[in-house]
Amino acid sequence: MAAIDWTIEPYRAEFKTEWDRLTEQSRNATFLLRRDYMDYHADRFTDCSLIALHRGKPLCLLPANIADGELYSHQGLTYGGWILPPHAVDAVDMEYLFDAWLGWCAQQGIRAIHYKPLPWIYSRQPSQEDLNALWRKGFVKERLLMSSAVNLRCNPGFDYLRRRYLKRVADAGVSIEEGGDMEQYWQLLEQCLRQRHNAAPVHTLEEMQRLQALFPANIRLFTLSDAEGLQAGVLIYRTATADHCQYIASTEKARANRYLPYLFRFLIEECPGEYFDFGTSNEPGSQLLNAGLLANKFGYGATGVAYEQYSLKL
Repeated sequence: MAAIDWTIEPYRAEFKTEWDRLTEQSRNATFLLRRDYMDYHADRFTDCSLIALHRGKPLCLLPANIADGELYSHQGLTYGGWILPPHAVDAVDMEYLFDAWLGWCAQQGIRAIHYKPLPWIYSRQPSQEDLNALWRKGFVKERLLMSSAVNLRCNPGFDYLRRRYLKRVADAGVSIEEGGDMEQYWQLLEQCLRQRHNAAPVHTLEEMQRLQALFPANIRLFTLSDAEGLQAGVLIYRTATADHCQYIASTEKARANRYLPYLFRFLIEECPGEYFDFGTSNEPGSQLLNAGLLANKFGYGATGVAYEQYSLKL
């Protein structure tokens, strides 16, 4: 492959079926990068997703949007670098693709690029060729968020304190179920985020219900209840390699009685993938780490995974 072999084209709605097919067959994409998920918030972003064709054949995809003359790995997604095929595009090929991409961006008058690679735990195959190309083409790291994940192949288990909680909660007569009432859970989630963090969910209830209807195998709600009703819940985003905690909510009673370790033990044991990702521990809108939140996840056996963002001025 050479740079001249690559052409870059903007995504068009009529390419949706092919986009989803390439995403499903890729070595480094999740359901978040399928069009039905990306387009749920199409009214908030100006889409500028790209298709890289090699000698006229669509081969690689970039979920992206444009804002104020700058191109972003889609701002409505946690991650989203170049999506690669399973049996093509090595590190040298990726450099040629970047040459074609950067040339296209310059022709379009784009002033800067902001790029979020896929965290490695979500790749079905090793797929960090883009990191080499980012370095070779002069991108600089502009952000790093620290997530925490349990490696289920060599899980260190809960720390002593959390193990102590488990028996006490088991004796309290709690129950865990999948597929509880999303509306009831969302009320708990909104209350929990408002009271504890002065925040709100990124999604509305209606958006999440629509996304769950589109991706029922991937978006899974697990709730914990006792004799008084719903006490805690975790909304899981399930991918081929990892379960990700998208939202976590609990009542004051659940926190006082340490119900969450019991729920997380169940979720970790039931996870069909290789990793259980608790999500990032940075303060909202900040690079600062929330040390208490990070330590809590570490107590479950979760260690660091970087969510990075790189940029280049053109």
